Amino acid sequence: MKKPRTPETAGRGKISYPIGFKLGVIITALLLFSLSLITVLVSVMVSNDVQITAEENNFTINLRSAAEAENRLTTILSNTLVLLDILSAGGDSPAFSRQAEAFFFDRNQDIAAIAVIRRAGNPGGENQEAGGAVSPFTLRINNRFFLSNELDSGFPERFLAAASGTAERVLRGETFILNSTPAAGTSLLVMFCPRQISGTEEGVALFFSPESLSDAFGTGINSSFMINGDGDVLVHPNHDLEQTGVNLGNDPFIKAMREDSEQSRQSLYTGEDGKRYFGAFTKLSLANAAVITIMESGVVFEGVVATTRRNIYLTLAVLFASIIFIRIFSNSISRPIKTLAGAAEQIERGKFEVFLRTRSRDEIGALTESFGRMSQALGIFGRFTNREIAVRAMRGEIKPGGLSKHATIFFSDIRNFTEKSEIISKISRTGASDKIVAWLNNYFTRMVECVEETGGVVDKFIGDGLMAHWGTAYTSGSVEEDAFNCVKTSLLMRRVLWEMNLTAGPGENPSIRIGCGINTGIVTAGQIGSERRMEYTVIGDAVNLAGRTEALNKPLGTDILITENTWKLIGERLITEEMPPVQVKGKQETIRLFAVINLKEAVEGPKTLEELRKLLQISTTDLSQVDTGVEEKKYNIGRLS
Repeated sequence: MKKPRTPETAGRGKISYPIGFKLGVIITALLLFSLSLITVLVSVMVSNDVQITAEENNFTINLRSAAEAENRLTTILSNTLVLLDILSAGGDSPAFSRQAEAFFFDRNQDIAAIAVIRRAGNPGGENQEAGGAVSPFTLRINNRFFLSNELDSGFPERFLAAASGTAERVLRGETFILNSTPAAGTSLLVMFCPRQISGTEEGVALFFSPESLSDAFGTGINSSFMINGDGDVLVHPNHDLEQTGVNLGNDPFIKAMREDSEQSRQSLYTGEDGKRYFGAFTKLSLANAAVITIMESGVVFEGVVATTRRNIYLTLAVLFASIIFIRIFSNSISRPIKTLAGAAEQIERGKFEVFLRTRSRDEIGALTESFGRMSQALGIFGRFTNREIAVRAMRGEIKPGGLSKHATIFFSDIRNFTEKSEIISKISRTGASDKIVAWLNNYFTRMVECVEETGGVVDKFIGDGLMAHWGTAYTSGSVEEDAFNCVKTSLLMRRVLWEMNLTAGPGENPSIRIGCGINTGIVTAGQIGSERRMEYTVIGDAVNLAGRTEALNKPLGTDILITENTWKLIGERLITEEMPPVQVKGKQETIRLFAVINLKEAVEGPKTLEELRKLLQISTTDLSQVDTGVEEKKYNIGRLS
């Protein structure tokens, strides 16, 4: 059978997520979400601002560089054409030509040479060759440039002879620029442009240094460079690209620029190296050239990334500090709630009176005070009812309605209670009632402790009598064990009363002797009463017989009587003496009763009924003189055969 469940072994509800933990998680999550959202929004907005600023700056630099480059190219070309016009107007005077050239090259030291290209057969041409394989040209050299750059002055002639196709392009009216740096070994560009004079189509090849253009492009995170229509690098901050004559025609941005009809544009693109770049281009109106300005986006956003990283560190620091604060704050809420939960658990286990200390003046503090008052009220309530039964009913372990139980019923009663009460009243003229109640309460306190020690249920107090039962609300495991525990309780009561009587006196603390009646049988157990008030009790013939048995202790000169029903279950474990058979009211047949003397396993204590009567000062009764009319003739005492 099921082992009895005591208040100490009552199950404790499992708490999966403490309120402090949930509060900490919720607040931390909200704080983390807020800080993360702020960090992301700030990063995005700053990134957008930085991108807009970077694009505007990159585009502005490109426009400025393109304007300066175009202005420089226009100036060089204009000055050159002016020189050629002057030379044409001056006729064939060698002295005038030398003087004009010297003056021009002195003012334009970055121009290396000027070549006038004519079609084969044109008069006046120098260095003409028949057949038109190479167009004839007139070459004017800036010797100072070639000397300072340690360049052979014959380079322009060789370059033009090797690039015969360029002569045809310029004579068709095309203006363009070529990079002659790889062939010259020093930075040198050649600009070709058509020229008409006196109805004759000519072409001009202008050799010049790009240093002045390089100064316009500058250096920094914005890299500006110039290319021709074929994608050849003309001017670049990285001079190695000029020296090797790199062609960028396959670059995605250059391709997009050449296909774009716009004169200038800004865009974000992915380079051949996989990196993202801000790119701006401006197509020059001269020589089919273009100025490109690029800037790596990663460099632009380095500051944003660094700021975001610092914001993340700051967020983590704030979050760490907040977690500490949240921990302290959540503890201020969770600890009182834990205390209340512990108090509720103690109440659930049957300890109604719980001391709670209020530490705060908020709602939780008010709740704690209210809970404390409720605990005190429950403590008072528990004194007016069976506390263990109330707890079990609260847990749902005791269901409404009656159940059939094989239980052992116990009744006890104080001998000569009325007489002892009168003695206390006579001695204590004032406050006699309080003293009687105090004396009786002290007795019941000790007796109830005996009942609860063995797992019994105190049913009720009937005046100076006590009713209890075993095997009803819970069981010790078997009917025999329940019956044995009941008898052990009565023996324990005997011992407790013997100790109490050692300090008793004839006055306000008289000695107490009781009679106990025990019977085992089938009873109906359940919550009986009205809707407003009910109690857990037992009813049935077995209960009545236990009450009749208790009343027989006085006429039979005993203190503990058990019926045959109980004796058959545990008699072999007890020292008993059979009493005369008795016929009780409501029974057709006589019943066998046994006086309990001691446990067989007991080392000390009485072994016979005579020893017991002597120990408890119980006088031997002459059964023949017993008035069978007493107690409404509830019993008739017979004779042992």
